[in-house]
Amino acid sequence: MNQVITKPNNLTISSRIEERLQRGELTQAQVESFRDFLNEIEREFLQHRIITNNTYTRWFSNGTATDAELQHFLKQFSVFSNQFLIAALLKAINSPTLQQSRASREILLNELGVIYRQSGKNSGQQIAQTEEQKDREGDPELISTEGTVDGGICRFRAAHFEWLLNVAEDLGLHYEELGKRKHGRPSTLHFCDELQRLYGSDDPQIAEGASFAVENWAAAGFWQELEDGLTKIKQTRHPQLHLAFFTWHNRVEGQHAGHTLEELEEVYFKPHFDQSKFIQGGREILDAIAIFWYGLNEDKLTQIST
Repeated sequence: MNQVITKPNNLTISSRIEERLQRGELTQAQVESFRDFLNEIEREFLQHRIITNNTYTRWFSNGTATDAELQHFLKQFSVFSNQFLIAALLKAINSPTLQQSRASREILLNELGVIYRQSGKNSGQQIAQTEEQKDREGDPELISTEGTVDGGICRFRAAHFEWLLNVAEDLGLHYEELGKRKHGRPSTLHFCDELQRLYGSDDPQIAEGASFAVENWAAAGFWQELEDGLTKIKQTRHPQLHLAFFTWHNRVEGQHAGHTLEELEEVYFKPHFDQSKFIQGGREILDAIAIFWYGLNEDKLTQIST
């Protein structure tokens, strides 16, 4: 059964904040100020047009994309996916604390093929799966949605770009046609450059805002729409299509969004936290995400392919 990812609910004060209030670590005034800030994030981020109205992915979910449209989508998505590694590395390099550096490296190393390892479990404890289950739920030898990369095993085939390559090859695309800047449309490259500037910023306030916005965009439903469309295409036209790249991301992104709220709770109450820069970083990266998707939609309407 598919895991349905819905659009995020209103941000609320967590039990973690309530407990800090009860222990006297925070005042009622601080908690109310944080509540007001969450309401601002709700307006500026979670109500952004690319989260509430992604025309392209809504169309894609119908499963009517032609093979040429699918190839164009996968080529542009591969550029974003591969170039994201640069932004993720910058985020790790520019992290202001060791804890934040480790959190950033978790994401980067998993992207590169280090498998999340759950404490007390090893590869010999996996449950046997059929090939269809592996494609739907992820091969347990290559994919895990929980744990840490610390002590995990690195496998080339576990790199996210290789999962995406598996999808593309099923549709006649090959490694040399994917992932490079030269393959990107201007709207795609703008998004990649803004990821590096904002998500990988050396200003921790800008980077925090961009990271929070990116993870909440990723958890807001577009992965589900992509999975829905590809599943229909697999069922009707391309039974060989591998979907693990999309099904895995659909399952895991909601967890990432939850982690960003915990990170915000940690940094918000520090003396030098800058609310305006946080909002700026998030708003600007969401605008760049919108340009990426609107660019794909415009390419579809004008029948541009790469």
